[in-house]
Formats: sequence, structure tokens, C-alpha cells
Amino acid sequence: MQAQQAYAAHEGHTVAHICEQHRAQLQDALSRCLPALYRRAYRYVEDPHDAEDAVQDALLSAYKHLDQFKATAKMTTWLTTIVTNSALTQLRKRSRHPYLSLNDESNEGRDHFLSDTLADARPNPEDVCSSSESQGLLMQFIAQLSPSLRRAIQLRYIDGLSMREAAQLLDVPTATMKARLWRARAQLKRMMSEL
Repeated sequence: MQAQQAYAAHEGHTVAHICEQHRAQLQDALSRCLPALYRRAYRYVEDPHDAEDAVQDALLSAYKHLDQFKATAKMTTWLTTIVTNSALTQLRKRSRHPYLSLNDESNEGRDHFLSDTLADARPNPEDVCSSSESQGLLMQFIAQLSPSLRRAIQLRYIDGLSMREAAQLLDVPTATMKARLWRARAQLKRMMSEL
């Protein structure tokens, strides 16, 4: 029993000694290689803030897992691997689409913002006028249809009812409603082509 206790005490002392030795190697490697580790991370992420974050995460991870360091490789090699993995993790965290503020000044000129160069989605006055004229003509042609065809067009296309709802409202079968709409569209097409 005493032999086991002595062996356990000796083993604990050896592990503590190795951890202290690794901690000293880590501090030595950091004092020599920190700029190189930062450059390594920057090569992957291409952003100074992300590179700093990657190095910081890597160093925290290395310190936490210092007991896993195997002395088969140099401490700098081990740290470089951890920094590389941390930088790759930073890349995966990034959005697939870069963020671009509409209020940032554009690169081409300092006088305007990106939002100033975007196209206006509203219709231009010419399109509004043309659409208004076309709509007016269409309404005139609809007024010339027979009452049953005019009512079918009104319910289906102007009021936005479904085929079944319009047929129920007119108290006709759906097939009759479809036939009325087909005849109304054909007459409207003929009237528009005569312009």
C-alpha cells in the first residue's frame, strides 16, 4: 500500500513538473513567435480584428489544453496548428455575404453614399401615365361587354375572387364561369387590337 502511495505521489510530482515545463515553453514560444502567429491568422482571415480574435482564441485554447501537448513536436509548431484551426473557425463564422452599409461613403468618390447610387424602384412618371391610360381604356372596353361577362371579369380580376368563389356568387357552375371569362378575354383582346 505504501508503495502505491509513493508511486502516486511520485507520478503527481512528475506530471506537475511536466506541466510547469510546458508552461515555460509556451511563454518562451509566445515571446518569440506572437507576431508570426498573428501574420499566420491574418493570411487566412484577411481582417486585422478577426486575426486578433483568432490568435486570442488559439492562445486561450492552447493554455487550457496545455496538458495535451506532446513533446514530439516543437511548441511553436503546436501553436501554429492551433492558430490555423482558430483562423479557419473564424472564416466559417463569417457570413457568406459581406456586410455593406448603405451609409458608408463609396470608394469611387467621397461626395456621395452608396444609397445615392441605387436605382429607384418606383415607376417613372412616363410608365405611370402609360399604365393609367391603358387601365382607362381597359375599363372602357369592360363597360362595353355584356352584363354577364362584365360581372365575371369584375369578380375574378378586379375583386380578386377565386374561380370557385366567383362562380358561387353568380350561382353558376365553375365551368360556366370559366367559359364566360374566356369569352370576355377574347372580346377584350379583339377590342384592344382594333385600336
